[in-house]
Amino acid sequence: MVTDTIGDFLTRIKNAQMAKHEEVTCIFSKLVESICTILLKEGFIENYEVIDNGKFKQLKVYLKFVDGVPAIREIKRVSKPGVRIYCGYKQIKPVMNGLGVGIYSTSKGVLTDKEAIVHKVGGEYLCYVY
Repeated sequence: MVTDTIGDFLTRIKNAQMAKHEEVTCIFSKLVESICTILLKEGFIENYEVIDNGKFKQLKVYLKFVDGVPAIREIKRVSKPGVRIYCGYKQIKPVMNGLGVGIYSTSKGVLTDKEAIVHKVGGEYLCYVY
């Protein structure tokens, strides 16, 4: 049983990229699917699909490589189940001077750092990617 589905998801992506796998299967949750949508929109993954096996759903993520190098250099969990990190929209800082993406869980859904600033909403700082 996994208590931190987001942490498990990010770790599986890191490990699969280091092992040069083309795809990775993860535990499904709506929050993880929202993070996948952002990663796809920002160009960090090729695609993803939801697989329904009857008992439970899984998420298959197709990883992106550019000339044999993973598109994701680093993906890190910020807010953890033991220590939650919350930010107001005025406290949001760009990741790697705007080259990376911070992912926030807000009252308007899961948003990137740029979207959260535009909508003027803060929330839980889930992770960052670059």
